[in-house]
Amino acid sequence: MISRTLVIIGGGSAGMAAAIKAYDLGVKDILILEKGRVLGGILNQCIHNGFGLQEFQEELTGPEFLARYAAMTQERNIEVWFEHTVLNINANKEITVSSPQGLVIIKAQAIIFTVGCYERSAGAIKLPGDRPKGVITAGQAQYYQNILGQKVGKQVFVLGSGDIGLIMARRLTLEGAKVLGVAEIMPYSNGLNRNIVQCLEDYEIPLYLSHTVTKVIGKERLEKIEISKVDANYQPILGTEKIYEVDTLVLSVGLIPNLEIFNNPKFVTSSTRGLLVDNHFASEIPGIFSAGNCLHVHDLVDFVVKEARIAATNAYHYLQNQNEVSLQEFAVLKAKEMGYLIPEYIRIHQSDTAVTFQFRVRFPILKARIKLLNAKNEVLFQVVRLYLIPSEMVSLEVKAALFLQNSEPLHYEVEVLE
Repeated sequence: MISRTLVIIGGGSAGMAAAIKAYDLGVKDILILEKGRVLGGILNQCIHNGFGLQEFQEELTGPEFLARYAAMTQERNIEVWFEHTVLNINANKEITVSSPQGLVIIKAQAIIFTVGCYERSAGAIKLPGDRPKGVITAGQAQYYQNILGQKVGKQVFVLGSGDIGLIMARRLTLEGAKVLGVAEIMPYSNGLNRNIVQCLEDYEIPLYLSHTVTKVIGKERLEKIEISKVDANYQPILGTEKIYEVDTLVLSVGLIPNLEIFNNPKFVTSSTRGLLVDNHFASEIPGIFSAGNCLHVHDLVDFVVKEARIAATNAYHYLQNQNEVSLQEFAVLKAKEMGYLIPEYIRIHQSDTAVTFQFRVRFPILKARIKLLNAKNEVLFQVVRLYLIPSEMVSLEVKAALFLQNSEPLHYEVEVLE
């Protein structure tokens, strides 16, 4: 068995940021486990710009952003094991890893989990119809086009209006494909407004809201798809079917954290389907932390690295036996209008000055009053926010002193004003 002080699982932006921060704080025995052959993860294939505006005060592509972080990682001589896939983690922080040389067991004093997410596949969403070639996820299309330089199709349709789906609609258009449209099952887009404009409207690509793919048609290669309008319960409306002749269907239908390696019931999943963490990004098992897109999907990589640094700082305190005794511990329940809430569990320490909550709404809200209440329905904190949309994460900072006066579970309410 191999021993390490700090093991970081995942060498993407969150993993590198966590390693750099922990190293600079004084943790020198760090090991990054990366299943791929290079650092950076998904950033390697994100050749569009828009990265680093907050982190570096300039606009970078994904590879440019990761190159800076990879250089900082290498400057510190932080150890990285490539082509190492984690199979299991137990409560004793023993990590079972599949390597080119066989199975390896690593005993860690602390772990930071930063593996990112997986895309939902055709099988995951139970896409109806045939199973021909040409039905791929947006990430796969991005990899084929941007890394391998291979065209994915000539006649393309996109299902799902997430930011990556929108970006790939533009990317495939620039590479000569005809993108016939983007279908979105919700009555609103799940992408940022700027991406709707720059990726669809600027290229006259139609967006079909409240529509979904109801049939995939093809033998060996995709030949046609059928899309239909859906009702308020997201069920297809008979008589609204449209047929499109396409050779490629790109799926941009959500991301799923991978928690199968945590073979332990103490790892309770949160509303994001990631790990349940507190306001210090600490899981229910002491010494295991989580940050980045494996916890919840972020708008910007800049937010990912910021969160990873906080998790690394708290991992450092844990390793130094500097964990403070919690003054208060309790759950915080999300409002029904919230898709998820991070954190869902609070541990207040003496040094805490504030608790940052992050969430996304389930549907667009023009104006809302967001309230945090105690079990007696007394308002502890409230704020009015404008233009809340599911594609943009909301962040609220609440003074820690408010929590010291309440030990019972708290809950959020969202009052829609307009």
